Order: sequence, then C-alpha cells, then structure tokens
Amino acid sequence: MELYGYPLKAKSHQPRTPPPKVLPASTMSASYKNRSPYRPESASMPWLPNSYYKAAALNPTLSPLTESFPGLPPSKMIPFVSERPGGVFSRHTLDDWHRSNMTNYKESETTRHNAERLRADLNRTIKDVYQQAKRSQGESTQNLGERVNDIEYWKSELCNELDAMIRETNSLADMQKRLERALADTEGPFQVAHKCLLNREKRMGIDLVNDDVEKQLITEIKIIRSCRERLQQCLDTVNAQLMCNKEARQELEKDLADKQMGQHIDSKCYQLKNHSRGLHFFKGVERIDATVSVPETWARFTDNNIFRSQSARAASAKLRASTESLLMGTADEMWRQFSKVNDAFTSRITETANAKSKIQTHLAKTRQEIFQIETKIQVIQKTIRDKEAQLKVAQTRLDERTRRPNVELCRDAAQIRLVQEVNEINETLRNLHQCLRASEDMLQMLVRSKGVLEHDLVVKNNSLFIDQERCMGMRKSYPSTVQILGYV
Repeated sequence: MELYGYPLKAKSHQPRTPPPKVLPASTMSASYKNRSPYRPESASMPWLPNSYYKAAALNPTLSPLTESFPGLPPSKMIPFVSERPGGVFSRHTLDDWHRSNMTNYKESETTRHNAERLRADLNRTIKDVYQQAKRSQGESTQNLGERVNDIEYWKSELCNELDAMIRETNSLADMQKRLERALADTEGPFQVAHKCLLNREKRMGIDLVNDDVEKQLITEIKIIRSCRERLQQCLDTVNAQLMCNKEARQELEKDLADKQMGQHIDSKCYQLKNHSRGLHFFKGVERIDATVSVPETWARFTDNNIFRSQSARAASAKLRASTESLLMGTADEMWRQFSKVNDAFTSRITETANAKSKIQTHLAKTRQEIFQIETKIQVIQKTIRDKEAQLKVAQTRLDERTRRPNVELCRDAAQIRLVQEVNEINETLRNLHQCLRASEDMLQMLVRSKGVLEHDLVVKNNSLFIDQERCMGMRKSYPSTVQILGYV
C-alpha cells in the first residue's frame, strides 16, 4: 500500500518546551509592522528532517514485538556454547524459527494495520485542517469585507456631510462678506449726517434754529449708530460660527482621511490570498493589541462627528437667516430715516424759499416806498424853500414899510395883510418842517427795515445754500438699498 500526501516527520525524543504564559516585553511603539518577517527553522530544513534519517540508521535489536509473546522462559533458553563436537553451532530450534516468523508476520500485519489507520487519521486530520483553515480564512475575509462595507458606508456619510458643511461654510462666508460691506457702507451715511449737522451750524441769525431737520438728523445718527452696533455684533457671531464650522469640518476631514486609510488597508487585507506576494511571518504579532476602540465606540465616534457637524450647520443656517433679516431690517430702517430727513430738508427748503420770496417782495416794496418818501422829502424841501422865499418877500415888505415917515406909518390893509401873510407862511413852514421830519423819520425806518430785510435775505440765501446745495448735494450720493444690503 502506497502512502499519499506528505511523509510523516519523526518526532523528537526530547520534550518540546511549552510556550511561555507571559507575553514578551514589548511596547506599542514596537509594532509588528516594523518587525522583520519570522522564518522558522522548518522553512530552511530539507524536505525530510535529519531526525528521520538518524532514526532509520539505527540497528534494530530483537525484542518482544507483542504482549502475547513475552519470549522464552529462562529454563528453556538454549545455553550459549562456543564450541561443539563436529564444529556445528545451533542457537534456536526449528519451532522457534517458525514461531519467530509467525510473530514477525503478525507484527508486520499489526504495524501495517496501525499505519493504515494512522494514514487515514492523518488524511482526515489534514482534510480537517484544510477545511478549518479555509473556513477560518473565509470568516476572516468575510469580516474584512463587512468591515470595508461599514467603512464605505460611514465614508459616504462623512463625504455627504462634508460637502454640505463646505457649502454651508461658503454661504456663511459670503454672508460675512456682505456684513462687512454693509458695515463699511454705513460709514458713508453716518459721515453725511454728521457733516449735515456741522454745515447747518453755519446758519446765521434767526435761521439757526432747532428745526425738524436737525431733529431728524440727530435721529438718523442714532439709528445709524445702532445699526452699526447690531451689524458688528452679528459679524462677531458669524466669525465665531465660522470657527465652529471650520473645527467641525477639520474633524470630518480628519475622520474621512482615517476612514480612507483604514479602507485602503482593510481592502488590501481583504484581497490577500495564500499565493499573494509580499507575505511574511511576523512572530508574536497576535499578542500585540494596538486597538483603541471597539465597533460600538468606532461607529459612535463618527456619528458624533456627523452630529456635531449637523448641529453646527443648523446653527449656521439659522444665523444666516437671522443675518439676512438683520440686513433687510437695518437697510429698511436706515432708508426710511433717510427719506424722513430728505422730506424734512425738502419741507425746510420750501419754507425757506417761500420766506425768501416774501422777503424779496417786501424788500422791493420797501425800496419803492423809500424812493417815494425820498421824492416827497425833496418836494417838501422844495416847498419849504419856496415858502421861505415868499416869507422873505413878505418880511422884506414889512421891514421896508417900517421906514415910512411919521403919519405914513399907517396900519392899513396892506400892513394887516402882510402881517397875516407872514404868520400864515410861518405856520406853513412849521407844518412843512414837521412833515419833513416825519418823512425823514419814516425814511430812516424804511431804510432800517430795508437793511433788516436785506440781512434776512442774506440769511435765507445762506440757509438755502447750506440746505439745498451742501446738505442735499451730499445726500444725493447716499448709498442705495442694494449697497446697504451688501449685494455689490
């Protein structure tokens, strides 16, 4: 009967040293990845061990082969005789020879039967070993495949969440830029309102009043300052949220990189076969436990990263909505106040223009009246001069008639009429002088009124120039709603 399979190796007579119960001293840094492959001695031995040849080279000695044949009793043993007559030497009898042959036959049959049973057991053992190794390797391969699938699932979840986080972070970064632009755009209206207040301080006289325009400008400055504070607070919140999003994104990217590396390693292990290249022995690698997690904590770690990213993303989306509402609210509030200030300016400019128009009308009338009064004064003065000449004539007549001699000094009708004429002329002159003084006083009043009106006209012109040219000229360049909202 021929033997199939590998020949059996002879067992050494020396007992094998039991494996140590205590793990060898090793640290986590000395991982099995840096160890050189272990090559056992059997890998360098020939196909048949040396002990097999040594055992086969020994000279066998006769001994009892079975328990049923313990050997000849001492009384029946043939004594050793070195020399016999005739030179014939005989150690055993013929029966001993036959019995020895029969014993050898039976021992051979028994040995062959045991060898056949041993071969059958070895075949079953080898088959079981191959089946057990195949089943164990198949289970390990299946576990590795399931592990690769689990990693692929969590990697896809991480990729989806990472893409969503990147989109949300980009949207929040755009909102941050809009906030910064809106905050910068509020500086212009604030400076315009402040300059309008400073320019209106240059009004003169009665026009330097605390009117509705000034009240609306002060309100506008307060509103712009309040809007700037709220925008700055929102910008600080957005910056903090961007940092949270960045941290969550870094955790996702780190976890995804670890997943990719782990998937690469497990995929490589999954594809390894018994005939694959690069296989080596790593002695004691099974006793090194470098794991830091179990499947539950491993999955919980990734799930916590995803949940943290989802929470940050939800907070970011809510912050973007509130920021958009804040931008719309502040822009609408500033624009409404801007319109109110412009309306107040328009009303004040119209009122000042009307006042200026009335002043111009009164000034024209006053100037006309001054011209007429001056004309009348000139007429009165001419009349006075004429009366004075007439008075001179009458008085000269009376003076000349005083030189009449003696009885010629008669109080006649001519004398009486000259006296009456002088008195009438004097009375007329007194009335004319009173009229002249009154006219001159009125002229002075008209001139003073004219000066007041002219000064008031200058004041109104100055106020109109400030409100209409300077203030409204600057407010025409006020940023539009699109600029305030930060879209451009």
